[in-house]
Amino acid sequence: MSVAPLVAVPKAPAAAVRRRRFDRGRTLQRVVLLLAAATVVVPFGAIMLACLQGPASLTVSPRWPDRLHFENYANAWTTAGFGSLLGSSALIAVVVMPIALLCASLAGYAFATVDFAGRSALMGLFLLGLALPYEAIIIPLYFGFKDAGLLDNQLAVILPLIGAFMPFGILWMRSHFEQLPQELAEAAEIDGASTPRTMLSVLLPVSWPALATLGLLYFMWAWNQFLLALIMLQDPAKRTAPSGLGKFVQQYGTNIPLLCAGTVILIAPIVIIYLVFQRHFIKGLVSGAVKG
Repeated sequence: MSVAPLVAVPKAPAAAVRRRRFDRGRTLQRVVLLLAAATVVVPFGAIMLACLQGPASLTVSPRWPDRLHFENYANAWTTAGFGSLLGSSALIAVVVMPIALLCASLAGYAFATVDFAGRSALMGLFLLGLALPYEAIIIPLYFGFKDAGLLDNQLAVILPLIGAFMPFGILWMRSHFEQLPQELAEAAEIDGASTPRTMLSVLLPVSWPALATLGLLYFMWAWNQFLLALIMLQDPAKRTAPSGLGKFVQQYGTNIPLLCAGTVILIAPIVIIYLVFQRHFIKGLVSGAVKG
């Protein structure tokens, strides 16, 4: 009885197997990214369509309206007084962002490069601020600013926001300065540059992506501030856009197109600023994740 010879089945090269796994991984990543994008685009698109529907619409519907009601934007602008609201939000955000950015940069540079007594303990104290919500201290803040006569003043929102933004900003800038090549600071010291000169003329110019990302985050957080502005600013003329929108919802809760138009007006400045600086924002995030 003869036995047929065994024929060896050639195995796929290891490179081809890795390539197929890589392709499947990339396909899975694209599917996940598309699903994540859909969770943002679909609701936003429904709101944009709801803005153009008639006042009789009671729900946010993705259907195309029979007639485009662009007057909803004008009605929301005049009814809610978005002119003064946006101006107040812009004032707070424009003041908070540079001051908080400067303080975070100076403190982050000190924690990253200067060896002083109690540095670790002080950094740990700042990190505790990340776990402390400002809502827990908003009542003492209210009475403190009331005694100081600063209620209905934008300073009652600006000062707490600067302090609340410090823990994250210091951690962000410290991590960035620690990742910069030490040769830059050493070369500046050899040339006789002082510590402030080294920071301002050598390190900050190459820190633009990190500064732009942190500044954009600060601006968005200050712009979207709701609870603090609602409590500290009782004067309707000095309220911020998010707090004013909250009052607007209470008055016109059944007019869905008007509410959606007000929401679009509120988020439009943030969307525009992000689209303008998105390259710097993404570059800053990537530079924080990759050392070198």
